[in-house]
Amino acid sequence: MDPQDHIGLLSVMPAALAIVLAFVTRNTVFSLAVACFVGVITLGNGLMGFPTLLKETLGTTSFSWILLLELFIGTVIAFFQRTGAIQNFTAWVERRALSRVRVQLIAWVMGMFVFFSDYFSPLFVGSTMRGLTDRYRVSREKLAYIADSTSAPVSVMVPITGWAVFISGLLIGMGPIENAAQAMGVFLHAIPFNLYAWLSVLVVGLVIVGVIPLFGPMREAERRAQEEGKVLRDGAEPLVGEELTEIPPYEGARTSLLWNFFAPVLVVIGVAVGTFIVMDSAKTMEAFLAASVFLGIVMRLQGIPFSDIMKTSMAGMKGVMPAIIILALAYSLNQLSKDMGTANYIVEATAGWLTPALLPTMTFLIAAVIAFSTGTSWGTFAIMMPLAVPLAFNFSGDMVTPLVYATVAAVAGGGVFGDHCSPLSDTSVLASTGAASDHIDHIKTQIPFALAVALLSLAAYLLLGLTL
Repeated sequence: MDPQDHIGLLSVMPAALAIVLAFVTRNTVFSLAVACFVGVITLGNGLMGFPTLLKETLGTTSFSWILLLELFIGTVIAFFQRTGAIQNFTAWVERRALSRVRVQLIAWVMGMFVFFSDYFSPLFVGSTMRGLTDRYRVSREKLAYIADSTSAPVSVMVPITGWAVFISGLLIGMGPIENAAQAMGVFLHAIPFNLYAWLSVLVVGLVIVGVIPLFGPMREAERRAQEEGKVLRDGAEPLVGEELTEIPPYEGARTSLLWNFFAPVLVVIGVAVGTFIVMDSAKTMEAFLAASVFLGIVMRLQGIPFSDIMKTSMAGMKGVMPAIIILALAYSLNQLSKDMGTANYIVEATAGWLTPALLPTMTFLIAAVIAFSTGTSWGTFAIMMPLAVPLAFNFSGDMVTPLVYATVAAVAGGGVFGDHCSPLSDTSVLASTGAASDHIDHIKTQIPFALAVALLSLAAYLLLGLTL
């Protein structure tokens, strides 16, 4: 579809319908399915359009990748629980002088530490810290917020992640940028201008220590957890199967924190970072496959029967199925949005507003709307970079200037903001999964903080645009 091709206001309807239904019904699967069905009918594809959409969308390499990644992550988390690694880690941390605030700060730091994968980070932080935060009466919504706000915002600022490679790759050929080295140089210079990402991570820390007071639904969630001891609201549906939350440690196994927790984590980090250095691409899925195999071998050497290891692996895969189903429907809706020209319509409707002074501000705003409507940061980058960055070069006389850096950063930050708040977002789904939180409760409690940061970012970009 060409940039100008869309079906008008109707192109926004499926995504808008999914978001509204998700908040009204609190059932994300139903909301996404209805939105996809209405979308294919609107496109004139008939009743068979829905299964055809699923078949074509899910039979792709990109979905196969995230499916396998989720299954291997589920296996690793299940192995962590079966060997008692999570409990041992919890006990190890608790031996330090802890408080409710310190437990949350540990989760915050862990989220920033696992910077190489926005998929692994929220799952790792949520699943490893959930026992501790439950014990200290931290709501699941708060844990999901911490995990979500230290995943994509950190990944988009670190130059040795897939995010950096993808964004810099999009810049090649624009203005005077002729090769990957020059593109990465622009990305590096744009990092200080990525206001939303910086502020998102900072605000989490300030909220934890109480400098920024709780407000909105998060305040009620934390009151409920502290005063009533309910880390989940009554009637909440945690976005993770019981198979993954109720796995008891194997009795009599000679497990250790080093071999059953820290070593597998180092395997994941080593493979992901190592493949990035050698191959210019972090092989995250392969890293979790390696960790699964490593843990399985360690478990067998520790006396756990092979049949139990396989049963635990299957339980882990079953446990992540709720997240996989939502991701499958979200991918389908994203493809539907592409077919209907949703992003093209949004860009065309706002194109006339762009001036040099307003370029960073409007770029951030448009990127945020597209990402919120589609639930994808990377898709937003692919749409907005070729539109906004050439405009910045046009205004700068084909020179790499701070206006160009600010525009690149505004696309990156806007994409992360929209992805951050959308119930259709894969990283938000994974944050809910890791924290075992109700997905819509996570989104409702996180949106006010994300909006506040976005408004600050918009104001800063407006001032920046006037001075560039």
